[in-house]
Amino acid sequence: MEALNHNLLFLLGLGVFGGMAGAWFFQKIRVPQVIGYIVIGLIIGQAGFGIISSDVIAELKTFNLFALGIIGFLVGGELKIDTFRKYARQFTAILFGEGLAAFLLVGLAAFLLIRMETHSITAGLAGAVVLGAIASATDPASTIDVLWEYRSKGVMTTAIIAIVALDDALAMTLYGLGSSTAKLVTSHSGSLLLSLGHIGNELIGSLVLGAVVAYLLALFLRWVPQAERGAAIAIGMILLVISVAVFFDMDIILAAMMMGFVLTNVVPRRSKDLFKLMRNFSVPIYVLFFVLVGARLSFAAMPGWLWLIVIAYVVCRSAGKFYGAYLGARITSSPAAIRNYLGLGLFAQGGVAIGLSIMAAERLALIKVTEGMSLGDMIIFVVATTTLIVQILGPAMVKVAIRLSGEGGRDITEEDVRASMKVADVVGNLVTLSEAASVAEAVQCFTGNDVLIVPVVSREGKITGVLSFEALKDILVDRDNWQWLLVADIMRPMEDCTTADANLEEVYERMFRLKIDQMPVVDLETGEIPQGMLDLRTIRQKVHAELLKRSGQPEAATA
Repeated sequence: MEALNHNLLFLLGLGVFGGMAGAWFFQKIRVPQVIGYIVIGLIIGQAGFGIISSDVIAELKTFNLFALGIIGFLVGGELKIDTFRKYARQFTAILFGEGLAAFLLVGLAAFLLIRMETHSITAGLAGAVVLGAIASATDPASTIDVLWEYRSKGVMTTAIIAIVALDDALAMTLYGLGSSTAKLVTSHSGSLLLSLGHIGNELIGSLVLGAVVAYLLALFLRWVPQAERGAAIAIGMILLVISVAVFFDMDIILAAMMMGFVLTNVVPRRSKDLFKLMRNFSVPIYVLFFVLVGARLSFAAMPGWLWLIVIAYVVCRSAGKFYGAYLGARITSSPAAIRNYLGLGLFAQGGVAIGLSIMAAERLALIKVTEGMSLGDMIIFVVATTTLIVQILGPAMVKVAIRLSGEGGRDITEEDVRASMKVADVVGNLVTLSEAASVAEAVQCFTGNDVLIVPVVSREGKITGVLSFEALKDILVDRDNWQWLLVADIMRPMEDCTTADANLEEVYERMFRLKIDQMPVVDLETGEIPQGMLDLRTIRQKVHAELLKRSGQPEAATA
């Protein structure tokens, strides 16, 4: 047992480290990082060197459930109720357009090919409805990962997030009806009424579970203001949601997604820092999840005729997603960015499709397609292979959609802007006082300029200290001292200074830590000649203006 634990630890470490290395390489060649995770999984998995065996993947099933819960929670946190109110009609039309178009096109192609191979109408119909239902699902994890990686923000990005979040419900509904239909047409026991009841339990139960736990978490966040402790509580509650969902046969992603959705809309300000921490925490989980997706893929037992179904599945599903989304957006007069590019962001297929295919393999194991293959086996082969193909194609297409819509790089924070700027970008005009100046001259300097701190310089122009308005106020009541008391008598040593080429974010953090509003900027060579003043208020104004510019918003939006 101990050896197994060490083996698992080694494989977990290999998966995370290898996945990050793969992500780094693929980012260098301008390919989304999620493809790097999957390729590393292929190399160390069953299709490659076999370092990660199917037994180990089975051991890590619990981890996959946890990863799906975290993914669902973070996707739900991206959905704002105001957005749904504004775009509900468009989102509904696009959802049904892309989902049903993929279902119909894949189903038709699968029926014709299976019918051609098996000469059985019932086998063709059974395979068609199940594969068509699975084809309607879109992977939220890899899609959202690319949106986050390229800091995408805008109407098209919002629509993609909403559609991939809702796709699960539509796919599970179609799958439940399709798998029951498959059992009915092949003369095995299957009840459409029981299937509808199961779907209702799965969907409605998941939504209720997620909402109830979200309200409980919101109460805890009121009592625990620290974001770190709140994140720990959130992780514990996500684990509870996952366990309850598994026990009652509910959908994990949908329950966790509802939890994140309710939380971000009930307590938006309190949950903001929590979601930020959770997103940082989720990075190794994302990496390992997709490495395992690649590791479980195997093509050794794939019959030749199934490759035709694989090709038809990918082509028809992609066409259905793209043109179905376009039709839904066109009918509802959605913005041009949604009409033209949204469909490109819906190609990815992942955890949900694989999960449904595993369910299908168990449920449809007795339905024979050929002498040596059941319908369940066929679906596993097709979905596993197409998942690899569209997980490579899908993230790349999301990147294309982001670039064509012009929404990349807009989801940035003030910290990101400051980190990309130098002190020289925000430095203010220089006002100095001579050591030999009188207090009366100092008073004139402060009243004539909007400054709180003034560098004091020697005859050679070198900075010797600073004079603050606070220090000057202490002697203002005695005007008799103004003429004979000098600036050198009341100045204080300079606490800190910076140079024009310093990183603005680092200097800003230093000023915040030292609790100073202004800081002298000195020359780079000697560090003694003042060149300007850095002011927190000016920094915030210029950074905010730059943030609006980069995010594509007019400055009037601040009103």
